[in-house]
Amino acid sequence: MAKIDTIKEFAQLGFTRLDGALKDITEEQLDWKSCTEANTVRNIVNHLIGEWYGFIPKIISGDKDAKTAGYDAKPDKSLKDLMKDYEKAKKDLMMKLDKVTDADLAKEMDWFMGKNTVGFYLMLGISEIIHHEGQIAAIRGVNKRLQDA
Repeated sequence: MAKIDTIKEFAQLGFTRLDGALKDITEEQLDWKSCTEANTVRNIVNHLIGEWYGFIPKIISGDKDAKTAGYDAKPDKSLKDLMKDYEKAKKDLMMKLDKVTDADLAKEMDWFMGKNTVGFYLMLGISEIIHHEGQIAAIRGVNKRLQDA
């Protein structure tokens, strides 16, 4: 089982990659879609922030039904305000992780992937950072190649 320091290090690695994928993003890139069914970078960032205020606190508590602060993902929020929310949410997530002990990780919870440890579910939640960083990098890469063509 992973230790909390390893999980926090993995989160920081994810933030480094995600920050790079979001670097110098413009309003136009934030809402660009490759097709009508595709996600936008805005959708993904809002989703991640929502996970950090909703999903992760439930995991940390060991209670899938725990009440959480949630996140008000307004679709018309400016890039500047969205990035402020993003930075605040990253700090908040790390503060939450700072309170988790290795003993907390060993507790069991029964959720959408059956009975597993809090550590298992927490690694799953933190892995969302890297998963979605890849999506953002792909969206921005396709957008750039189409504009350069």
